Amino acid sequence: MAHPTSRRWMTEDEYLAFEHASAVKHEFVDGAVYAMTGTSMRHNRIALNIHRRLDDLGRRRGCQAFALDVKVRVPDGRYYYPNVVATCEPQDLDELSIHAPCLVVEVTSPSTMSTDRREKPPAYRTISALGAYLIVDHRRRRVTRHWRGEDGEWQREDLSGDAVVPLPCPPGAQLTLDEIYQNA
Repeated sequence: MAHPTSRRWMTEDEYLAFEHASAVKHEFVDGAVYAMTGTSMRHNRIALNIHRRLDDLGRRRGCQAFALDVKVRVPDGRYYYPNVVATCEPQDLDELSIHAPCLVVEVTSPSTMSTDRREKPPAYRTISALGAYLIVDHRRRRVTRHWRGEDGEWQREDLSGDAVVPLPCPPGAQLTLDEIYQNA
């Protein structure tokens, strides 16, 4: 995320109308609108590797994965554009955003790394349907996995090397770091 697009604060409805008419993607946090910047080819390859794998797994199990241009609404009215998002809720597919993702993935970049690690985990945890939030490092083979345990409490682990990343959806799915970083 960069600096706010303007100093004028917007309501959620104003943001949605503004975003619908805009050629540039914007995230919406506490009334401020933030223009999204471009990504590197490595960043894009990593996100598309994850999306491709989730899409393959999901289609067989009634889930859908989206990459890069689909926003997620957080219950407090924030809107983020994660790099990859998955949902298994058919009623969650409105035209503007996903409200009940089961998995959210952010691939870091120099401009978003701090926001991805500091601001977004507590915001995403408020989504009752969310089972995991992955932060995928764009520089090295490392994934930080935040997930909701069976007791409902959030846990965190860092995965590297030849690790396997368990996913909450589709049920029983997993990603290897080799799949995530293939050709990146």
